[in-house]
This record gives sequence, structure tokens and C-alpha cells, in this order.
Amino acid sequence: MTDFSAPLRLRLDGDALLSNWHWLKGQGGAAACGAAIKANGYGLGAAEVMRRLLGAGCRDFFVSNWAEAMALEPLLDVGVSLSVLHGVRAEDMAVALHSRARPVLCTESQVARWKGAGGGACDVMVDTGMNRLGLDWRGDVGAQVAGLEIVTLLSHLASADEDTPLSRSQLERFSGLRNSVAAARYSLANSAGICLGHAYAFDMTRPGIALYGGIPRREAAGHIRQVVVPQAQVLQRRRVLAGDAIGYNATHVASADMEIAVLNLGYADGYLRGFSGRGSMRVGDMILPVVGRVSMDLTAVDVSGLPEVAEGDWLTVDYALEEAAAISGLSQYELLTGLGARFDRIWH
Repeated sequence: MTDFSAPLRLRLDGDALLSNWHWLKGQGGAAACGAAIKANGYGLGAAEVMRRLLGAGCRDFFVSNWAEAMALEPLLDVGVSLSVLHGVRAEDMAVALHSRARPVLCTESQVARWKGAGGGACDVMVDTGMNRLGLDWRGDVGAQVAGLEIVTLLSHLASADEDTPLSRSQLERFSGLRNSVAAARYSLANSAGICLGHAYAFDMTRPGIALYGGIPRREAAGHIRQVVVPQAQVLQRRRVLAGDAIGYNATHVASADMEIAVLNLGYADGYLRGFSGRGSMRVGDMILPVVGRVSMDLTAVDVSGLPEVAEGDWLTVDYALEEAAAISGLSQYELLTGLGARFDRIWH
């Protein structure tokens, strides 16, 4: 039986991933630098991301739920920390109590559940202004968590990617909690928060999107490298005559005779319709614009200037996250986590 490969692939740059982590770590000063690897490592493959970051010295990792944690349990070793950001439901307790991962307790009922079961070390999330997960910073958090063995007290910045007073308010609120809630360490900054300066770093930072090539703020531009490069294979090259339309709803009509390549790529793969008529592919330095509407499994590009492009060739998708977000109207997070399972993921 021969090896099978898909007509879609993600070229994943391991050196760029590590370069991004080292830069983010440096921005945090003396603080440890962890890594958010939830959503299957932002779509890259959580286990492969974790292995590479472990080799670089990262020791603190974050996932969203216990299914993600269970998949990574074999990689946990002495000195390696894995935290489950959504805490612990009643349904999770049997797994959580025997796991080397820690819950990030988010509600009073989770705190009570963990205490009642005799759970050991844990983390705690406090909401300081995002109104998402966490104990309310305005309550008596110290009393609520009394008796817990808290490894890390966390909060999450809501708008660190913008210049807003809310970030400073959250910093002040969390600084107050540091003085009133006992924990082994404290953590506030995400990728954008790291760019706000050392005051936000506390004992540990928790980058996510910037690890994978996202630009969270201007301060990161020129330092963060692209990690994910999608490529798609040409299924057919065809001639389109002047006046003929391309794709669903005839959104592109050829003004002159042209040549197109039809690629095995569509919105079922995460290349969404926001790229219709706006996205592009590349062969070397040649830019090949998307023509017509992106459909579920297929996308057409103009290859009139490249007679050598043929069936079976691979084209590179323009997918630098900041630029692709501006073109498509999607967030950098959506661009990464939406890349589907039909891609082969190939590390270099």
C-alpha cells in the first residue's frame, strides 16, 4: 500500500514557532512564558506544538477542556504544568481527580465541587472586567477560595489589542488581588498583554495567537514570524472565454479570455467566502488573484500569466494572518482555528 497524501497541506514552520515563543518570553522580563495550546494548538496540532515548545524550555500549557487535557496527558512530566481553563464540571471529576493536569476553577460551584472531593492543587480564574469566566473581582475572593492549594491565580485581559483604559483598570484590579489572595504565582497577560509591558507580566505570561504567527499589537510587528502556510493542489486548468462567468452566482465575469486554475480548497476547509474575489495564491513572487466565489470544496484563481501552472501543481495560499484578516473580515484566531482536518499538517 502506497502512502496517501491529501490535495491540501499546511506547511508548519517549527523554527518560526520557537522564534515567536523566545521573543514573547523575552518581552515578559523575568516572568515565565507559557503557551495556550487549546483548540488543538490553534489548529496546528496540540501535541506537536507542545513537543516543540517543551524542547525550547516552555513548561506551562493551557487547554480549554478535559478532552483536550486527556489527549496531552502522555506528554506531562515532572515540572511540566497543564491547566484546564474551563474548570471542572461534575462530569469531569472522575478524570480530573486522577489527572496530572489542573483545573482552573472559575465559579463558586466549581470551587465547592473541588473542595468537596478533596481535590489537590488547582488554579483559579478571577474576572477583572471581561465578564466571561471567573470569580467576580468585586467579591471576597480570598474567602471564596480559602482552603484551596492555588498554584496560579489568573485573570484575562479583554481589550489588550486596543489602546483602552480597560487594560489599565484590569491591571490595577488584579494587582489588588495579588495582595489579598494567596497563590504560588499570578498571571494576567495574553499575547497582546505581553506587548503592553512588564507591568502586565506578573509571574507568568500566557501567549496564544502570537505563538502561531498572529500580530496582536503593533509592538509585535517585525518580531513575530508566520508559522502556517496553507497550500492547495490544482485539480484542473481551464480556459474561460470573454463574457463567461466563474463560480456560483456568476459573481465574476471574464472581461477577456483568461486561464484559471481550480484548486481543491473551499470554505469546508476554513478558506471562507470572505476571500471570494479578494484572496490570492502565489507561485514564487507571482500573485494569483481568487476569481469568483469560494465554494465548499473549490476555489478558482487567475493563472493567465503563468502558462506553466498545470493539473497536480501546488499553489501557496496568501495567509499571513494580519493581512489575511484585513482581506477576509475574519479575525486572526478564526483564520487559524478554522483550518480543517482535510489538510495534511507537515512540520519543517
